[in-house]
Amino acid sequence: MDLYLLRHGKAEDRNPEGDTARELVEKGREQARKAGNLVRSLGKPPEIVLTSPYARARQTAEEFCSAAGLPGPVIQGWLGCGMEPETALRELAGYAEFQRVCLVGHEPCLSELVAFLIGAQADHIDFKKGALAGLQIHPPSCRGTLCFLVPPKWIDEE
Repeated sequence: MDLYLLRHGKAEDRNPEGDTARELVEKGREQARKAGNLVRSLGKPPEIVLTSPYARARQTAEEFCSAAGLPGPVIQGWLGCGMEPETALRELAGYAEFQRVCLVGHEPCLSELVAFLIGAQADHIDFKKGALAGLQIHPPSCRGTLCFLVPPKWIDEE
């Protein structure tokens, strides 16, 4: 399976309704659209986009899908803050019919997932807001190969 990981874009610092309600600022929306444009230009877009239910991640996924010409995202509670790599892999097994899947989520969960898959330490993965990673997962070992990790400043240069 090809796995895309997208960290939510830049969001407001606080929301009176709490952390889960924090929304994207315009820069975050732009980051998501540029990531969607990049994936579309690669010619191998994800077949399904799964997103955290947190407002900032959901909005990132919606902007990403729109820019990439994809159907809207599917909200998955397990992608919220605190997701463990083992949980992600167990849940991804339910999407085995797809060759390319995108997860939209949070830190440090995404770095931990990348590190788990490639056998690295999470503190060696610099997953900025709006960054996009691409991996190939090799079943049944649950190991993977990191194909790219593009920081948002490089996506912005397109």
